[in-house]
Amino acid sequence: MAKDKSGYIIAAAFIGPGTVTTASLAGANFGFHLVWALLFSIVATMVLQDMAARLGVATGKGLASNLRDMATAPWLQKLFTLLIIAAIGIGNAAYESGNLTGAAIGLNAFADLGTGTWALLLGVLAVMLMWTGRYRLIETVLVVLVFIMALVFVLTLIFTKPDWQAMFLQLLSPQLDVDTITMVLALIGTTIVPYNLFLHASLVAKNYQGAEKAAAIRASRRQSAIAIGVGGLITLVIVATAMMAFFHQAATMDVTNMGNQLSPVLGEWAQWLFAMGLFAAGLTSAITAPLAAAFAVCGALNLKEDLTSWPFRAIWLAIIITGVAIAAAGFKPLAAIVFAQAANGVLLPVIAVFLLIVMNKNKQLGAFRNGTTSNLLGLLVVTVVVCLGLYKLGSLSI
Repeated sequence: MAKDKSGYIIAAAFIGPGTVTTASLAGANFGFHLVWALLFSIVATMVLQDMAARLGVATGKGLASNLRDMATAPWLQKLFTLLIIAAIGIGNAAYESGNLTGAAIGLNAFADLGTGTWALLLGVLAVMLMWTGRYRLIETVLVVLVFIMALVFVLTLIFTKPDWQAMFLQLLSPQLDVDTITMVLALIGTTIVPYNLFLHASLVAKNYQGAEKAAAIRASRRQSAIAIGVGGLITLVIVATAMMAFFHQAATMDVTNMGNQLSPVLGEWAQWLFAMGLFAAGLTSAITAPLAAAFAVCGALNLKEDLTSWPFRAIWLAIIITGVAIAAAGFKPLAAIVFAQAANGVLLPVIAVFLLIVMNKNKQLGAFRNGTTSNLLGLLVVTVVVCLGLYKLGSLSI
């Protein structure tokens, strides 16, 4: 059996232009004072993705299929189907424009063809890769892009000559108040991505037999922990880079042109590296967002979750075309990404609660059903995110 790299695909999925933008703004405006939220998000992602992976391995089905099977009443099945199509299908179509625009901005730093042209070319590239239906090829491309991101963002940080002592001191003085709550929710929302739970469960859903299930789950846990840790490290490096370049500096971070804004601070080569990282981040998410939506919607509609099936291809193709159309029209959604990620953080507990219910109620899980530790960690994640969301709502009325 070929070694599964689904954890790296999840890392590729959550490190998109939204992550680059949100992490850059967090570092520029608040330094390392909000890194506690990022560290919480990384641990929470590992906990929730482990549940999704166990569900996929043990049942041989994705999260959407399991949610549909759990709902015995026809009206509840229809409600789940509508929620999944609206939140994951339509939502990912909206995110796709941001993914393509982010990658296009990165490429435009190398050759000024216009972000619309680059978005169109990237959309064609994504379609060509996805149309092959070759999972291992898609997986390999995404893993390579993750490591490119890791390399270029680390090199960019080196250009800033980081002040490790200042970072450590700020890490020890975390902040949470009316001024920081939106950014805290955005950091959580850009790391713990609800559609990744659907994606991960579907990627590992195979017909394992007997002891193969336990071995597959152990391997998935190790590999996911490493991959998600790498993704978290990339995000942390982006926060550190923006902190050193902009925190308490005269320069201001402009999210619509981050690479060019870094040029006078870090130098021409660092700006190019940052642009390359933004391109890699955008392209990975431009591939994984439609892939996740296709798995989720096919599962919700009880259609075949196969990369070569026509319904599967029709769903991801519609999402890419929508993203290309919006991006090519010149709409630049990067300015709204922080709000979108904050909304994602508020939506997260709803999906997490459903996942917890499935992990305790599904009889197919057997020995892989949630134990006390998993349930407590899952409830802790849900509680923290709900409390932050309520705090955000309360702050709006102040």
